[in-house]
Amino acid sequence: MTPRGGYKRKRNDALIREESDESIVAVKRGNFRGAKGLYFRNAFEERSMVRLDTNLQGTPRPKQTDEERVRDFQRKLYRKAKEDKGFRFYVLYDKVRLPYVLREAYRLSRAKKGAPGVDGKSFEDIERETGSEAFLDGIRLELETKTYKPSPVKRVYIPKANGKMRPLGIPTIKDRVIQRACKIVIEPIFEADFEEESYGFRPKKSAAKAIVKIKENLEEGRTEVLDADLSAYFDTIPHHELLVLIGMRISDKNVIHLIKLWLNAPIFEDGETRSGKGCGTPQGGVISPLLANIYMNLVDKAVKRIGGAFRPYGVTIVRYADDFILMARNLPPAAIAYLKNMLARMKLTLNEEKTRIVDAKRESFNFLGFTFEYADDLHGRDRKYLRITPSAKALQRIRDNVRDYVKRKRHLGPHDFAGGLNAILRGWMNYYSIQGVSYPKEAFRKLRWYLVDRLYRFFRRKSQRRCKLSNRGALRWLVEKQGLIDPTRYVRG
Repeated sequence: MTPRGGYKRKRNDALIREESDESIVAVKRGNFRGAKGLYFRNAFEERSMVRLDTNLQGTPRPKQTDEERVRDFQRKLYRKAKEDKGFRFYVLYDKVRLPYVLREAYRLSRAKKGAPGVDGKSFEDIERETGSEAFLDGIRLELETKTYKPSPVKRVYIPKANGKMRPLGIPTIKDRVIQRACKIVIEPIFEADFEEESYGFRPKKSAAKAIVKIKENLEEGRTEVLDADLSAYFDTIPHHELLVLIGMRISDKNVIHLIKLWLNAPIFEDGETRSGKGCGTPQGGVISPLLANIYMNLVDKAVKRIGGAFRPYGVTIVRYADDFILMARNLPPAAIAYLKNMLARMKLTLNEEKTRIVDAKRESFNFLGFTFEYADDLHGRDRKYLRITPSAKALQRIRDNVRDYVKRKRHLGPHDFAGGLNAILRGWMNYYSIQGVSYPKEAFRKLRWYLVDRLYRFFRRKSQRRCKLSNRGALRWLVEKQGLIDPTRYVRG
């Protein structure tokens, strides 16, 4: 541990100060008889602090990029949090406003290409009007003077697969950058506490890895599955309980205050601004997935706890954000009752209509857009094999996306039309192509037949005159001449 004042004693009584935003600085104190050699002698000639910009071999140190400096800083936080599970981090606010942290937060936010918030400003507007450096300087000043207040969150709705609407909150770009800077600083701390069975919105985790884990569990005999569904999880996370969990790892009151501001930010909807309701974190916010994982980590730990209600029965969990399943050889009613009681104490609710217990050997179940089922052997042998395929809803969703794209982009030329359609097809097929795990070829064949029919109708209606594209060969021509992806020939790169 570093002693009070940020200094730690090294050999020959030299003092080295560690600063997260600066290079290592050597400080002279008294007569350093042991500081021999060309480079140390030059470093200690003056009473003032001298920066060591070269290594001991005299070669200049390569300058780190902002991304590299952020990674180094996050690695240090993660190691400390992993080594000391009870440590509370108390000086973090100044790290949020470090220049390289804000620059990296801006770069990552810009790469997401999100829509403007209530102020209507895009990244292009900011760079044209003030420039990114001046924009970040203004953010840094607000954080230093503690005058920052988030703008109202713009509420929009997007359709869900079941026909209902999902609310999304769109913060302004300034709020997004500050949220991402805060996330950069605090995420490694909580990553050290998260369980391996959580796969959503985490570094080096993905839906594909969750599917692989489910396949492993099924092959190990955990075929009894609780397919759980939480009712409006993001909208019902209680603020007080969430802040208690955050406070167990972070004692910096200024960082806690920032999180409180975002949780209680006003909502702008239908031309009116209303205050927050004391629970929930808006989907669409940069920091919302991390906060959601912090709260649901309670369930992960309960399932894995030695001597708990789940461990004696070999129950395991696979979770992606608020979607999770419990798997075991046999799920006892006591374990399910304990889960419901725990969620009630967390002020969360299971959707009883969608939550069900499935024997995977006899009945299929869906998770993250995949269907898991044991199908009959293709050669008529007396055995079944596990098939993991895109679900019927997933296939219908890509059809709807293709239909909407064709309607909206009918004015484009063939080359641009094929390029835009490729982006939709490639993303969907990449998601469902998990080598050695999923079987998407049947779904890809169905998608190809849909493209044949949709493109035939499209080009017949586009022009009153018949042309070579107004027949069943439109797909083949676009594939051969314009580079359109043929789903049946696609290989994930």
